[in-house]
Amino acid sequence: MAEDPTSGGERTEQPSPKKLEKAREEGQVIKSIEIPSVFVLLAGVLALYAFSHYLYNNLLSVMSDSFRFVKIPNLNDVEVIHLLYRYLERFFIIIAPILGIVFIAAFASNLFQVGYKISWKSIIPKFSKLDPIKGFAQKFSLKALMELIKSIVKIFIIFLVAYFAVKKEMINLAMLYDHSTGYILLYILKASFYIFLKVILFMIVLAILDYWFQRWKFLKDQKMTKQEVKDEMKQTEGDPQIKARIRRLQREAAQKRMMADVPKADVVIINPTHLAIAVKYDGTTMAAPIILAKGAGLIARNIRKIAREYNIPIIENKDLARNLYKVVDIGQEIPSELFQAVAEVLAYVYKLKGKNF
Repeated sequence: MAEDPTSGGERTEQPSPKKLEKAREEGQVIKSIEIPSVFVLLAGVLALYAFSHYLYNNLLSVMSDSFRFVKIPNLNDVEVIHLLYRYLERFFIIIAPILGIVFIAAFASNLFQVGYKISWKSIIPKFSKLDPIKGFAQKFSLKALMELIKSIVKIFIIFLVAYFAVKKEMINLAMLYDHSTGYILLYILKASFYIFLKVILFMIVLAILDYWFQRWKFLKDQKMTKQEVKDEMKQTEGDPQIKARIRRLQREAAQKRMMADVPKADVVIINPTHLAIAVKYDGTTMAAPIILAKGAGLIARNIRKIAREYNIPIIENKDLARNLYKVVDIGQEIPSELFQAVAEVLAYVYKLKGKNF
């Protein structure tokens, strides 16, 4: 298990969202170099297939023109170079749509892997990277050696796949000498398409394996020590601003729930200056009356306002209002020592409504 000497312990804990976000800001993300290769190759092959008639007609025209100019006698060097530039220009114009699609595929593959968020920290040059000793060490590190071996193996396998695919077509190619230029060109395009498909299938398998490995390695490198987890929790939960914001949000949520219960109250008991307590009692389901809402100052004014909107009786009782506010929490039952006083208020309210208490 990897140890972190600076953090004091083994990296055994999974990385937190905060750690992963910080790594992303620094340009450290899960990224496989094989996925762009697959995107580019696949886009190129599909583009060749989609533009096959376009390529066939234009390349056939170029080849026919070139064969016609070959028959011109006494061409000097300047004329040959001029013709060469002319055909190269035509060739690049012909393949421009293919190159455009390949470029878009390369961009999309990176967007697919790392998203659209730009890491400015990874773009800003660091003078530490100019250290020749560190640079030499990085180039000849175990990681660099493994990447080199992986690239060599990949190229070798791709070569074998392409070699056996081409070898299979060699017999057919040898028999094309007496066919027309158009037929030869069409056959080469079709054969190239199927050869590339075989290479792409191998590349897809390689990309999946490499992405899985890069993901495993990235998460392994981002693992945290138990001390780092504790420090992060302390930093997050111990931040005075975050604590204050959490408390404020909790108060706001509790106040909203409390105000939503005020319309259910049977009576609101007030101290006319600054207190209001909403009380409810249902003899069929409750052993004693409960406090639905209470508050002082602005909250008390809001409770009274809601009570008036819903025609809930508002009864002034200074001593009872103070005692209920101090002793009973929201959602709790009235204590036995206050039950008689509350019962008298409820009996009065029920009498006004024509109910039995």
